[in-house]
Amino acid sequence: MPGPSARTAPRRPTRSAARVAKPRVAALLAGALVACSGCQESTRPHATSQQPRQQQALATITAAVEPDHPGPRVPRDFLGLSFEASSLPLIAHYGSHGDLARMLRSLGQGLLRFGGVSADTQAAWSDAQTSRAPWASTTIDEADLLGLRRLARASGWRIVLTVGLAHFEPRAAARETAAAERALGPLLAGVELGNEPDAYGRHRLRAQPWTLARYDADVTAYRRAIAELAPRVPLFGPDLSGSLIFKRWGAAYAHTQQPTVLTGHHYPLGCRQIPRPSIARLLSEPTRQAEDQSLDRYMAVARRARIPFRLDETGSVSCGGTAGISDTFAATLWALDYIGHAIQAGVAGVNFEGNPARCTGYTALCATSAAALARGVLSARPEWYALLAARSLIGERPIGVARTGAQANVDVLATIGARRTLHVLIVDDAGPSARDGLLSLRLPGGYAYASALSLSAAAAAATSVRFGGRAVGPDGFWQGPSRQPLPVTRDRLTLALAPSSAMLLTVHAGR
Repeated sequence: MPGPSARTAPRRPTRSAARVAKPRVAALLAGALVACSGCQESTRPHATSQQPRQQQALATITAAVEPDHPGPRVPRDFLGLSFEASSLPLIAHYGSHGDLARMLRSLGQGLLRFGGVSADTQAAWSDAQTSRAPWASTTIDEADLLGLRRLARASGWRIVLTVGLAHFEPRAAARETAAAERALGPLLAGVELGNEPDAYGRHRLRAQPWTLARYDADVTAYRRAIAELAPRVPLFGPDLSGSLIFKRWGAAYAHTQQPTVLTGHHYPLGCRQIPRPSIARLLSEPTRQAEDQSLDRYMAVARRARIPFRLDETGSVSCGGTAGISDTFAATLWALDYIGHAIQAGVAGVNFEGNPARCTGYTALCATSAAALARGVLSARPEWYALLAARSLIGERPIGVARTGAQANVDVLATIGARRTLHVLIVDDAGPSARDGLLSLRLPGGYAYASALSLSAAAAAATSVRFGGRAVGPDGFWQGPSRQPLPVTRDRLTLALAPSSAMLLTVHAGR
């Protein structure tokens, strides 16, 4: 986990800024890009316009990679998934069955969080001293925690556990936390107390007025009970519903409770919003700007408190997602873009919410049938590909990119890793009616060649995605293709950009 001090990062300019002088993060996708240094091509599965490319006027963008002042290293456990607490027994079963451990390993290290509204409304702890709660439809017991231990050991991922707070039961919470510590040991990254507790009054989980003072008193009572049985378990929280409430409740929580990691949630679109959620709204510039403002609010509190902040639950559309948006390539594009912006903001990690039993919602993986769900045979969904592409950035340090040009929809992010290897994400997330463009990428001296992988789909609304022209296999395995080198000429690469497309570029120092 990240240490006790918040990571620092430069403020992000808007995507319409003419020049980006600090590390900025991009998101992706839909199509492929063509690298033109001669002109060698990467995989390009489809054209995004009916008009032939040679007849279109091309706008040129110039970007220069500036490695002199790298930002903080991206934490090794930055990537994460989040599941409902009511899904914990099922996920624990996958510790000894199915594909989940192998799929998680393909992303490197990470954090698996169990929470959601069911932590307060459906799932409850049960042991010899704790009878089954009459309101609970799911019980969690020691056998489930041992299954989680098998999964954590097999995958290399650690666990964040949410214990219910809406039903005031501090002794049961203490027994659950102590059992989790016994079962998981250092694989237990921390516990959270309640899910979106700021919303308890609105959701009639607590009597009004439900105030910050009442909430803080309940957390203190829980912490005292937990300290008697499991005093060393790290505290995450307050797990609030959004960044606006975080400015007050999160700041107070940081001051009075001093958690190891601050946490909060983000959903760019609401399931009940008017106008209704759409792909166009999900990928729009106003959505991106609102997300940047939200990240700034979260990180302002975290930096003042000198405590890392983790976005421990996020998805494209609230209430489980919306079919035709959350299960499409547009969600891939949104997720990777948001990961990038979170890295740039200094966030310690991001957990994408999911439901393994529902493939049409916001989920990175799911089972396509009841039989597959029981066996743990899970399939990669579009959002999974964003995590797969983002893995290349983990453990590296963001570096500056200076940009000029007219196309505000094009994002460029660069990171630097071992042996001066660069990773560059180039993203054109405009719609299919936008013009093609050219990106002239200037590199520091000493770089000899590059290679590229594209994230692609037939359209933003497509549900079938490819990374490097290949899909994740039915067993959860993705094999990267052999890459053709793209020569660097006079420290420069020229790339043709198709609207709704992206490329992960790896740039190598001289042979």
